[in-house]
Amino acid sequence: MADEIMMPTARSDGQGPAPLIALVGSDGSGKSTVGANLLAWMREARPTELCHLGKQTGNIGRAIARWPVIGPRFAKTLRTKADKAQAPKGPGTLTAFVIYLFSMRRVRRFRHMLKIRRRGIAVLTDRFPQVEIPGPMDGLGLAAPGRGNWLIRTLSRWERRQYDWMVGHKPDLVIRLNVDFDTAIARKPDHRPSSLKTKISDVRQLTFGGAPIVDIDSAQPLDVVLDQAKRAIRETLAAERA
Repeated sequence: MADEIMMPTARSDGQGPAPLIALVGSDGSGKSTVGANLLAWMREARPTELCHLGKQTGNIGRAIARWPVIGPRFAKTLRTKADKAQAPKGPGTLTAFVIYLFSMRRVRRFRHMLKIRRRGIAVLTDRFPQVEIPGPMDGLGLAAPGRGNWLIRTLSRWERRQYDWMVGHKPDLVIRLNVDFDTAIARKPDHRPSSLKTKISDVRQLTFGGAPIVDIDSAQPLDVVLDQAKRAIRETLAAERA
């Protein structure tokens, strides 16, 4: 492993917003492990919090699938309805309402993250919302505002307005953990292969509104991944202090 990379200390003048570092990647890319290690490292130099900005619908679905007897069938029904949200016909009214509620869950988490940042605390996020590609890779759940009845169209417009507001808060740095499918499915064997492949493909295409992005191959050993991530954070924060 390379020599230990020191985290730049916090500004002493209190000027400027606290750093916002986004950690993104598909399931199986190692976000949780890398995030926990980076959090401990950043806290050596300044107050830092890790904020999860996902909706966690996948975790809920997998938890339901483990219910006795009815779990697998109920989880399959939920997946089918969620997949229809991105189909040309779009979701039904009840499904659209549930999708909207989960999106608002993300919005609440985002507002909480901003409150932390306004207190001068650096923020490391697990995931970050985007409006470039609809669907499970932190994109819009109700992507086409012209589809469905008046309620679905209204919910879609409301969701888009909230997402536009969130992506307006551009991260100082995006650390993108790229992973191949074989590595990802080995790490997450309970995930649907088709969904995992889509996420792996989608995350590579995201630009996050032009925010600085550092791509890291997360199939590498953990110490190598951490070394590259720490260097990127150090260089970004050092440039802001200059």
